[in-house]
Amino acid sequence: MIKDSNLRSFVKGVSWRLVGSIDTFLLGWLIFDDIKDASQIAFLELTTKIVLYFLHERAWNAIKVGRRPDGSVAPWRSLVKAITFRVLASADTAFLAWITTGKVAASFTLSGFELATKLGLFYLHERLWTKINWGRIYEGEPVKKEDTTR
Repeated sequence: MIKDSNLRSFVKGVSWRLVGSIDTFLLGWLIFDDIKDASQIAFLELTTKIVLYFLHERAWNAIKVGRRPDGSVAPWRSLVKAITFRVLASADTAFLAWITTGKVAASFTLSGFELATKLGLFYLHERLWTKINWGRIYEGEPVKKEDTTR
């Protein structure tokens, strides 16, 4: 079985946050029609979302369901991870937008739009990271690759 190192979870969180904050900034600018508000929301969530993502990754690291013996990960696991993180993150976005702008309805509109954009982006990000072996810890016997040179 495989586990992810703390450093892998952190780097994965930072790379996701870059993608996520760009999306939040663009949606916030579109919804609030104010580049300053959009910037503040995106900046605030840099901290909150990295912490939330790290904690979410560590929790999922303890869940073995969907991890295959060969070290690969089932696509449905990525989808379930995307959905569970999105619920947490959308609540955070709505709260940050509300305290930044004071506009409750627009804040929930932002988090609603993010449900669609971020679910897709998160799933793609998660699938990309399944292809990267850096920071993976293999428990027990290392996975043997088939010799294709014969």
